[in-house]
Amino acid sequence: MAEGTGNHPEPAGKIHDQDDQLIERRTLRDYYVILRERLWIALPLALLVAIGVGYYQARELPMYASSATMQFEKPETVVTTQSVVDASVRSDMDLNTYIHILESNRLRAKVVESLTPDEIRILQRPYLKNPTPGAALPPASALLGSVSVIPRRNSFLIEIVARNRDPEAAALIAQRYVDQFVLFLMQNVSGRNEVAVDFLEQRAEQLRRESEEKAQRLQAYMQKHNLVSLDNSMSIIDDRLRSVNAALTSVRLRRIEMETLATQTEEYRATGRNLLEISFITAHGAVPTLKNQLALLRQDQARLAERYLERHPKMIDVGNAIAVTEEQLDRAITLAIADLGTSLSEARDNERNLQEEYTKHERNALNLRELRVDFESLKNEADVARSNYTQILDRLNQTNTTKYLEKVPVRPLDRAQVPGSPYAPNMQRILRTCIGLGLLVFVGVAVGLSFIDDRIKSSWDVESFIGVNLLGIIPDLSAMKDSEKYSMMLSDRQAPGVEAFLSVYSAAKIHSKLDFPKSILVTSTIPGEGKTLISCNLAGSFARHGKKTLLIDCDLRRPMLHRHFGHENKTGLIQWFEGGASVEGDLTTHPGLGIIKIEENLSLLCSGGRSKSPTEILENPAFGQLLQRLKRNFDLVVVDSPPLGAVTDSLLIAERTDEVIYVCRFNRAYRKHIKLYIRSLRNAKNEILGIVLNGLSPRRIEYYSNYRYYRSYKKYYGSQS
Repeated sequence: MAEGTGNHPEPAGKIHDQDDQLIERRTLRDYYVILRERLWIALPLALLVAIGVGYYQARELPMYASSATMQFEKPETVVTTQSVVDASVRSDMDLNTYIHILESNRLRAKVVESLTPDEIRILQRPYLKNPTPGAALPPASALLGSVSVIPRRNSFLIEIVARNRDPEAAALIAQRYVDQFVLFLMQNVSGRNEVAVDFLEQRAEQLRRESEEKAQRLQAYMQKHNLVSLDNSMSIIDDRLRSVNAALTSVRLRRIEMETLATQTEEYRATGRNLLEISFITAHGAVPTLKNQLALLRQDQARLAERYLERHPKMIDVGNAIAVTEEQLDRAITLAIADLGTSLSEARDNERNLQEEYTKHERNALNLRELRVDFESLKNEADVARSNYTQILDRLNQTNTTKYLEKVPVRPLDRAQVPGSPYAPNMQRILRTCIGLGLLVFVGVAVGLSFIDDRIKSSWDVESFIGVNLLGIIPDLSAMKDSEKYSMMLSDRQAPGVEAFLSVYSAAKIHSKLDFPKSILVTSTIPGEGKTLISCNLAGSFARHGKKTLLIDCDLRRPMLHRHFGHENKTGLIQWFEGGASVEGDLTTHPGLGIIKIEENLSLLCSGGRSKSPTEILENPAFGQLLQRLKRNFDLVVVDSPPLGAVTDSLLIAERTDEVIYVCRFNRAYRKHIKLYIRSLRNAKNEILGIVLNGLSPRRIEYYSNYRYYRSYKKYYGSQS
């Protein structure tokens, strides 16, 4: 059984057979990390918005409010049957009438008429501070500002609130409204007028019958012609006409387009031109797939023609495949032409049906317009009769109300006072608004950017989104010298990152299903993610634990391993391949390979130079035989390869290795790209050991990973070193 077996968890990729249903679940800690990482982007924007809104609201013109209160005496009615006094309100109609009088334009006009020249100058003072050149001062009727009548709930109190740009003007207007209202009541209370009440009641009854008669005539006309509402019916017909007209235009354009394509197809067929030049046919059904398949087959035929004669079996197979594909393509083109004819016929039928429907709705619209004249006449008669009845009924109510004004005395309660400070702008409210808006913008920008940013950052990205194991997190080692960080596992000193590489070594053993000897490919998505650093120290970790390890530089385009270990790159894979690619004998002493012994259990196989076409070497069966033979001399072969996102060399190497370790640099490569390349490696039947997340600062390791004990480890080992 392999060393890494035992209680091995299910592969992370197995969980993600249904990638589309993956939902990221974040904790409060995750959102804290999001806010912290984007602090210097979200905070300035939040401050800018909050300060801008606060500045705009603070520049609002100061407004002052003053209020005066009136009290209505409770009407008392003696209930003789119980010999008690009933102190309840007789009706709400009286109070509502007073409220409407206070809000009426008539009372507002009386207030304006009562103002003296000195009082008008008080109202004009705010407009004298910053006068507009050439503009006259507003009249007294426009200087009153806003006046509100507020009845106190469950009481006989009414509050008059005046708002103005001047505090004295606000108090003056509120008090003047109370004074003029009391004067108005005193002038209009003239006792009972029973004759007027009787006349108004008779006239109201007459107008009521007339209004009902007009309304019944209008209702009968609407029932006769099946009209719920003429305006609604006209609106419905117009909407239908517009809808049908839009659909007719769309279908007509579709028909013209189909006719144009049909004409073009006939012309191409008549002149013998290539029908695949028509976009409709090129994009129809299986035509694109067959076209691409035919192009690929012809490329294979041209490539095979350089090696084989016409009667070679491979050439015959490719020729047969081309003939079958061409026949299928001809049938697909014929089907596309038939579908074009069907689409043209459907477009013509739809156009004809929509034209008939449009004509039908147009006739209905004309019929409704003919009915509109009679309908409007009857409706106007009914409205006039209803208006006359309503007016005479209001007059009757007012006359009845005046009979009881003497019984509902009103007296001022609290006089209006000059306010000491404006109610607007309200600095406390503005401050609360700015703080709330700033927090909203800050959180919204930070969280929004986190959903837009698709780069790999955390263990969740690796294990849940991509679906592979996280082997370990390597801290940022950019402060170390190259001569130290690539060989840190070969020395016994305690250096930053040593424990991280040891954890990667342990995780690789645990997740591995294969026993030694074996080969491991180390690759990444893009250049600069640290795959060479991981390769060197991973090989050093296995060598440090007694495994005879060989490190191979398979980046034949840009080899770097010889530099990091201080050796020349004169021998290696390229020289071995050019020298005949022999795998016989002892490969450890092969002069073309030139395997260099770095430490007791660690050896290095260089690239042997640079190659512009390394795929010739990597695709050659001799390369795979070389890896198999090297596993006879070494327990572990670690292959450092080019990045997958740059060239396809790594996929060729992956076909000949046993396991793969993928290196990702923090905040560098995109998750969707990594997931795509991991899927490609899995399709090649490779065992993905996991991902190593590289380049995190200690603070980011603490916040982005789930290693809750990183801080304790740092304190413990930091004190010993």
